[in-house]
Amino acid sequence: MRKLIFTALMAAVALPATSAVAQSRGELQRDRMEIQRQQQQLDNARRHGTRQDVREQRRDVRDARREYREDWQDYRRTNRNAFRRPAYAAPVRGWRYRPVTVGYSLPRAFYGQRYLIGNPGAYRLGAPRAGTRWVRYGNDVLLVNTRTGRVLTVYRDFFW
Repeated sequence: MRKLIFTALMAAVALPATSAVAQSRGELQRDRMEIQRQQQQLDNARRHGTRQDVREQRRDVRDARREYREDWQDYRRTNRNAFRRPAYAAPVRGWRYRPVTVGYSLPRAFYGQRYLIGNPGAYRLGAPRAGTRWVRYGNDVLLVNTRTGRVLTVYRDFFW
């Protein structure tokens, strides 16, 4: 009888955790679709609406983006181990971390094979377009144009 009760308690504790992860994935996807829908409505308001319509649609887009950010932060908080990586070893001896911004030209050694993020979907990063790659730079994640070395997107403090 004890084993049965213990097993039931374990199952009850385990089920909400797995459904929360699935719910977060779905929420993130729905939020992205909502942002796109709100952006389309904003474009329509700019073409055919009044100033008041445009103002309201901007507010809706801002709210949809805020909701997406909050869901993303909740996802990261509940899946901390996925974002925990070993210490970063730079390709250049004596290198010190310096924050980079969009447009910075990154030396080729920093986006070599060793620093590529092989499965960006595991981190909820978008699939890179042709000629671009997601790379780890310190605890940041950068989208780099592999032909020019230019940084296209920066997510700071992505890894713990």
